[in-house]
Amino acid sequence: MKSQTEYKLKSAPEDAISAVKFGPNTNQFLLVSSWDGYVRLYDVTANNLRHKYSHDAAVLDCCFTDAVHSYSGGLDTALKSFDFNTTKESTVGTHGNAIKCVEYCSEVNGIITGSWDHHVKLWDPRTPMCSGSYNQGERVYTMSVCGEKLVVGTAGRKILVWDVRNMSYTVQKRESNLKYQTRAIRCFPNKQGYVLSSIEGRVAVEYLDTNPEVQKKKYAFKCHRIKEDGLEKIYPVNAISFHPLHNTFATGGSDGYVNIWDGFNKKRLCQFHQYHTSVTSLSFNHNGSVLAIACSYSLEEDNLPNPMPEDIIYIRSVTDQETKPKYSS
Repeated sequence: MKSQTEYKLKSAPEDAISAVKFGPNTNQFLLVSSWDGYVRLYDVTANNLRHKYSHDAAVLDCCFTDAVHSYSGGLDTALKSFDFNTTKESTVGTHGNAIKCVEYCSEVNGIITGSWDHHVKLWDPRTPMCSGSYNQGERVYTMSVCGEKLVVGTAGRKILVWDVRNMSYTVQKRESNLKYQTRAIRCFPNKQGYVLSSIEGRVAVEYLDTNPEVQKKKYAFKCHRIKEDGLEKIYPVNAISFHPLHNTFATGGSDGYVNIWDGFNKKRLCQFHQYHTSVTSLSFNHNGSVLAIACSYSLEEDNLPNPMPEDIIYIRSVTDQETKPKYSS
């Protein structure tokens, strides 16, 4: 049974949902990008669609820079900005291939985009123009901002760590601890490290400090696997979102489950009910009381289901009991 703690957003996207992101300092506004070519702004408290604007192709990521400005990019290679007060949209610039990631970095007040053209670009929202382009050596699949650090996950299971204040060289080059393609990376709010997930039901907890004593703490674990008739089915872990206060994190997989983990104590805190299709994106709001859960079929099977599962965004209230570490006495 679905509890009263959860409801569906009205006027959902009409194709797969690529990203859901709560605004800074808000429990009310959620930004959503979709393969239907639109970016939407929802008021989750009133449960209505406030604004939408379009790209010429599927939108793969979006972010807020502040309460009223968003940036987005996708298969049309264009970085667009939108002002929700004036409803003015503009194209800031382009990449040589699809833009896969769009993040805001408050440390340098810049937008960072990662593309399949192997480059990360920095954009100054005041001018708006590109203030630097940096080769990552491979297609960018995922990235996360961690204070002044930027952690980039590329094809070929490479992880690059940059300092956004000085992008003239890479701070660290790593290889993923996981054997298969990287799907998502998110940094701990306490800036000590990051979590990365792969397409084969595994998650790794990594630390940025290269001191061997600190590196001993890193580990990986299996998740989003379901045993059926003695066989283990393994699912991609598509989404990670950190609780902003507790340093715990949620993972969402193609098995339709959301799990909440205490990464430091290596424990699963809870698992929600199974959703009707793959979980593609997750976002905690700024105080961690609500989790937005995007569910869209993500083409993992060879035969398309008929009918196709609906694209739905669930807004779920979460409690401290579900998200707070349980320290053993």
